[in-house]
Amino acid sequence: MAMNTGGRLVAGSHNRNEFVLINADEIGRIKAVHELSGQICQICGDEVEIINEEPFVACNECAFPVCRTCYEYERKEGSQACPQCKTRYKRIKGFARVEGDEDEDGSVYGGLSGSATTSGHDSSQGIDIPLLTYGEEYAEIAHNQSAIIVPLFASNVNGVHSNPPGTAAPLHPRPMAPEKDLAVYGYGSVAWKDRMEEWRRRQNEKLQVVQHQGANGDDFDGGNFGADLPMMDEGRQPLSRKLPIASSRINPYRMVIILRLAVLGLFFHYRILHPVPGAYGLWMTSVICEIWFATSWILDQFPKWYPIERETYLDRLSLRYEKEGKPSELADVDVFVSTVDPMKEPPLITANTVLSILASDYPVDKVSCYMSDDGAAMLTFEALSETSEFARKWVPFSKKFNIEPRAPEWYFCQKIDYLKNKVHPSFVRERRAMKREYEEFKVRINRLVAMAEKVPEEGWTMQDGTPWPGNNVQDHPGMIQVFLGHEGVCDIEGNELPRLVYVSREKRPGFEHHKKAGAMNSLIRVSAVLSNAPYLLNVDCDHYINNSKALREAMCFLMDPTSGKKVCYVQFPQRFDGIDHHDRYSNRNVVFFDINMKGLDGLQGPIYVGTGCVFRRQALYGFDAPTKKKAPSKTCNCWPKWCCLCCGARKSKKGKAKRDKKSKHKEASKQVHALETIEEEINISQDKLEKKFGQSPVFVASTLGMPNSISSTSLLKEAIHVISCGYEDKTEWGKEVGWIYGSVTEDILTGFKMHCHGWRSVYCMPKRPAFKGSAPINLSDRLHQVLRWALGSVEIFLSKHCPIWYGYGGGLKWLERFSYINSVVYPWTSIPLLVYCTLPAICLLTGKFIVPEISNYAGIIFIALFITIAVTGILEMQWGGVGIDDWWRNEQFWVIGGVSSHFFALFQGLLKVLAGVSTNFTVTSKGGDEDGGFAELYLFKWTSLLIPPTTLLIINIVGVVVGVADAVNNGYDSWGPLFGRLFFAIWVIMHLYPFLKGLMGKQEGVPTVIIIWSILLSSILTLVWVRINPFVSRDGPVLEICGLNCDD
Repeated sequence: MAMNTGGRLVAGSHNRNEFVLINADEIGRIKAVHELSGQICQICGDEVEIINEEPFVACNECAFPVCRTCYEYERKEGSQACPQCKTRYKRIKGFARVEGDEDEDGSVYGGLSGSATTSGHDSSQGIDIPLLTYGEEYAEIAHNQSAIIVPLFASNVNGVHSNPPGTAAPLHPRPMAPEKDLAVYGYGSVAWKDRMEEWRRRQNEKLQVVQHQGANGDDFDGGNFGADLPMMDEGRQPLSRKLPIASSRINPYRMVIILRLAVLGLFFHYRILHPVPGAYGLWMTSVICEIWFATSWILDQFPKWYPIERETYLDRLSLRYEKEGKPSELADVDVFVSTVDPMKEPPLITANTVLSILASDYPVDKVSCYMSDDGAAMLTFEALSETSEFARKWVPFSKKFNIEPRAPEWYFCQKIDYLKNKVHPSFVRERRAMKREYEEFKVRINRLVAMAEKVPEEGWTMQDGTPWPGNNVQDHPGMIQVFLGHEGVCDIEGNELPRLVYVSREKRPGFEHHKKAGAMNSLIRVSAVLSNAPYLLNVDCDHYINNSKALREAMCFLMDPTSGKKVCYVQFPQRFDGIDHHDRYSNRNVVFFDINMKGLDGLQGPIYVGTGCVFRRQALYGFDAPTKKKAPSKTCNCWPKWCCLCCGARKSKKGKAKRDKKSKHKEASKQVHALETIEEEINISQDKLEKKFGQSPVFVASTLGMPNSISSTSLLKEAIHVISCGYEDKTEWGKEVGWIYGSVTEDILTGFKMHCHGWRSVYCMPKRPAFKGSAPINLSDRLHQVLRWALGSVEIFLSKHCPIWYGYGGGLKWLERFSYINSVVYPWTSIPLLVYCTLPAICLLTGKFIVPEISNYAGIIFIALFITIAVTGILEMQWGGVGIDDWWRNEQFWVIGGVSSHFFALFQGLLKVLAGVSTNFTVTSKGGDEDGGFAELYLFKWTSLLIPPTTLLIINIVGVVVGVADAVNNGYDSWGPLFGRLFFAIWVIMHLYPFLKGLMGKQEGVPTVIIIWSILLSSILTLVWVRINPFVSRDGPVLEICGLNCDD
């Protein structure tokens, strides 16, 4: 139902009873290409089709000529029997099953091979098959006015049908009496023909047959078609398909994984049985760390056992749901965009995201965009108002010339030939005009940003002098305004625009608002009241739609009638703009999105990553996935006849009698108690739904798919009600419904709950990336982002929703559970990783090592382990399509993030859960690189997260210097034992090298903080150096007599 606000902002509070308005032709049926059989259907008069070079035969008893359409109609909606012999039609392969097919032994093929099937009776004794006239003439019919008798076996020019043995020439139909036509027997009447035509019309609406093009590009018609190119019913074909990884790639990968497991077993067998004398502590510590790393590798590796890719068919989607001359049947989609702080999330970036949504290639009446402003900033409100005005020009321009991407900032800045494939004569002129319009739009947005930097003491006021309701960020009413989508607002060409709604939920002191998860749940409710689309798209404010057909890509999975019913969401990979070519800090995260997620898609589906995801609304409501119907239990027909001779027949008869009696009793009871039962169920279900979803009858009705029939004013009040701060009290919101609370990474928890309910997800990777966003390329911002992700994983690990012990007995598969366990356990790897990266320096400074003298057997095991590790990575890169640079950057940042962000997140999570010390949510800064040349990449921002990796770098570098100096001092024999220690330390330094480059930055001088830390750590290490005294022999000073008499 459209909400008419007259373009005014709606603000109010349900708890305070406040509610104010603030000014501010059906197409012709296309027949399939087929040859004419020469036979006429005796029901409808059409030609009988040819199948496998033979005429289609519906009844193998009498071969009564019936076309495929009439055969299918008779089985679905008719008597299911042959009009001539009254024999029940058997299912022909290729046709859907109907009730009663289960009792048949099998199905038959449409078409005859050899002679037609005859009955078991001899023709001389009379054929016991009822004809339309039961083989006799009616008494009241004269001899020259006989009822029609269709011959049992009709002759065919190809000789396919032959006469039965002992019969004469085929019978010819006698003339039909004028007063008695086929209507006497229920066929051929006007009413029946009307029913038949109506059924045909419905079938043609479902089936759209396309004309295939030949090799020469010519269209086929009814008389010209290529050999071996049958017509395909594209509208009925699957909308997507799986593309398994080629066996030549995946089988060697699996073999190497098994081999690596065997080598790991031998490795730990050797390590445990061969301790290091004199360095027992170092040996034990290293073995414990290695066991943890092996366990972590197993949790990460086995969910990648069944990687797959997917392919979508957008043309089939259009054939099925978009027919010419009729409204589009594609499902409605509500798009959620969330923002908090416009100073960290620039309004221009958010505006581009909104514009790309409004201009997407999807029916405009099916798209509604909801902007959640959780900071209640007037800057965001005014910027969205400017965006709605510019959208009236940008949307028709984007769709007219079919440009990509449809976010103007990235469209105008791309360095490509924008004239490629553009043939419209006015394109250049209109593009220049639109670029000028966009530059003026940017100036207006930047002016608003500049004004917002100085907040007046009395707060912001609107144009009519009304104080802005969100002046107090922590205490303000809920606000809603519909900018686009209401009556009278169209684009400059007079076309309808998608709906654009501004939403800021109510906030009051003393209430828990649950950050982003709470804001998303508010959007779920308000969108259900206003538009109630069955599917929801969630994007961050900096993730614009890069592929205008992204929504259609998702619908190929969600709207597929066969495989889409159990899909809870479609996750797209995250792609980013503005990242340096080398991707120093692994911002693209290519290994995760191109390898791990493909592996999960082969199991139960990818995990939800927080953005670029299309949900099924019913799955977010906490409902279980639809279950498959159980296969019918085995009956006597399934077993050999000898096992049913004794009591099988008796049991079947008794069981059948009981079932018939029960079914009659149920039908009678349903008819008697129908009204009473319905009223009781409605009352009970209403109470349960209100306890689950809250005290809004409009929203509860929307969860059941019931349409809203209330006035616009009442609809506004309900919309304000569902975003009030106390609406979720004593409900299941955040527990079983919507985005789940309890972690700053609500995305992992929400997807995990859906998979526990039996749903599956889908990973969609179109050739053109569906979404693109901005990533923090600065080292400090990147570490803070990883810190937040790791903190959320620690919170989930310490909660009741931990996948180690939650969700058993549901629909979660074991390998999928492994992936979720790995996603919440990985921060704990920071402790053994930090210790393990410290061991090389300790070994170099003390002269000891974690491994005893290596024998030939041990050397073979170590070499085999390194080879299997390398081959596993190479094969992963091969089937995942990942470059070696991206793979190596991912390995490097795994160490950098592990010894910094993951380590701090572990302690913050423990303090928050055990001691109640809460940490503030940090919004990652987003924005373009205005200075050019990736200036932000070299910007240094001091943070405590830099301390652990800096310390590791210094002590390992000092350890290398000390080890080399010690080897030089002690001679040639000390170089052999030094090799293993140096390799160990250099391995750590190479992994921390990007961190070292980020630490130094692009500055003339080193930051003062780094100098202080370096001096402090160097002093400590110098004292250690003096204590070790490496230039003195390990056995003490060597005293020799010099040969001189010092007493003289």
